[in-house]
Amino acid sequence: MFLKKLQLINFRLHKNSSLNFSDNLNFIVGGNGQGKTSLLEAVYYLTTTKNMLGLNDFDAINFNENYFEINGDFEDLSKNNVKIFFSKEVNRKKIFLNNKPVNKSSELIGKFPVVTLTQADHYVTFGAPSERRKFIDASISQASETYLNILLEYNRILRQRSSLLNKIREYFDKSLSDELNAWTESLIKLGSQLVEHRLKFIGEFNEYLKSSFYKIMKDTEIPEIDYSFLGTENPEEVEKKFYDEISKKRDDEIRRASNLIGPHRDDFIFKINKLELKKFGSQGQHKTFQLALRFAQFFYLKKKLSKTPIFLMDDIFGELDSFRAKKISEYLKEIGQAFITITDFTNYDNLIDRENDLLINVSNGVCRYVEN
Repeated sequence: MFLKKLQLINFRLHKNSSLNFSDNLNFIVGGNGQGKTSLLEAVYYLTTTKNMLGLNDFDAINFNENYFEINGDFEDLSKNNVKIFFSKEVNRKKIFLNNKPVNKSSELIGKFPVVTLTQADHYVTFGAPSERRKFIDASISQASETYLNILLEYNRILRQRSSLLNKIREYFDKSLSDELNAWTESLIKLGSQLVEHRLKFIGEFNEYLKSSFYKIMKDTEIPEIDYSFLGTENPEEVEKKFYDEISKKRDDEIRRASNLIGPHRDDFIFKINKLELKKFGSQGQHKTFQLALRFAQFFYLKKKLSKTPIFLMDDIFGELDSFRAKKISEYLKEIGQAFITITDFTNYDNLIDRENDLLINVSNGVCRYVEN
């Protein structure tokens, strides 16, 4: 799958930028604050309908404008056009696929798979469990519409159940007990399905992770992700464990008006040579693990979807040592289309294939092609 053309109107610094891309590597060169990362943001919007940096849609509108528009033309076995339109006045985002409205963002997830490698990946290995859950959920959701729908419904139940717990705590109304039981049953049923999907995913994904890690470090270090739910890795035990534990915590949940048990509190333990990365890993090991995660995600999605994901890399090379930069530049030759931002091409001339890759210079929201 390839993104052939991108048009931005009133998107950040880009008043009206229109670009045609290479099917291989697209290097986007520019200083900080010139609008190069905005091109990656726009691609991410087209593939996920969301902001890559987790910001509000308002923040993406060009100064003194009331809307932004992103258009993208994709080619695979067929041609598709995606359009994202956001209006400040009505505070609403509209999504179109081949000129037809898309009512739910979830309808687009996985149709145009994408993998991002940014400096924010630091938080995946160093940060809170929520960062690791986000990575795992995004990986499975792009590969499985079923998982995505279960996750969305599970999150809705969490909100409803949390509201009910708050009512019970505030009003001491025991008549709400039956309603709580009903929401708890739904939570256990859907939560158990999420856990089963996650267990299966980790079992498969570890092989992709080991392969990607080997490409960078050979066999000097062996990575893995450990995951269990309430101490079990057996899918047949998940629902009973969930029920038993949530029954024990019922009074605590009411007192705190919070959902204390479930896969929304899971953590995924990253390890190298059987040692927990977060506790014992060096800076270099963390960086290698972050790189390997994204390349593993790329090849996992490619296999599951029979589509080649688009790879977005934002200012990664500037923070890599020469050894890892060389390994990643070699690895890039094995993937399909990628968009790579760098601040200065001087030190990375060996990355580019002069015949097939594309150089784009971005300055104050204005894009121009650079002759190879």
